[in-house]
Amino acid sequence: MPTLIFVFLLFGLPQSEIAVGGVNKMLVLFVVFANTLLIPLGIILVMRFTKVIPSLKMENHRDRVFPFSVITLLYLVTAYFFYQKDWLDYKLIFTLFVISICLILLTSISYFWKISAHMIGVGGLLGIVLAFGIMVQGYNLLNVVLSVIILAGIIATARLYLNAHTPLQVLGGLLLGFGICFGSFYIVWL
Repeated sequence: MPTLIFVFLLFGLPQSEIAVGGVNKMLVLFVVFANTLLIPLGIILVMRFTKVIPSLKMENHRDRVFPFSVITLLYLVTAYFFYQKDWLDYKLIFTLFVISICLILLTSISYFWKISAHMIGVGGLLGIVLAFGIMVQGYNLLNVVLSVIILAGIIATARLYLNAHTPLQVLGGLLLGFGICFGSFYIVWL
């Protein structure tokens, strides 16, 4: 989801809304893609093959704590790395820190309960898209908002169909991701 969020921020908004300086937007997107998808996926696979986690599904909520802690640390390092770059728009840096907060909460909650990480991600995407829809005047984001709502429905349906989560875990994930991301942007910029 962070990659989709950055695709939206870098390419789905008016040019004046997000500035990346002289750096290629594709490079920024690649760094986000690598540090929030490729490397975490590799970490999870290594943990599975070394039997640190019993299954890729991580069916027990406590099986999720260590992998999510490592991935959260990676996200925080990425956010800090972006923070050190003065050419990067502060809204992109803020977005990475907000996503990291969602992961910290996901990891903390996973110690007690199996909340849906997928729904936290898509809820965060929806929250950020709606926040920018309100922030950016004169730019219609209705199609993007509707697309994200449909995506959220598809992901929620899939998680329930696969019996990976209960309806409460799916709803909790959606509300947590949406609440943190929309709320953070609302408090800071709206």
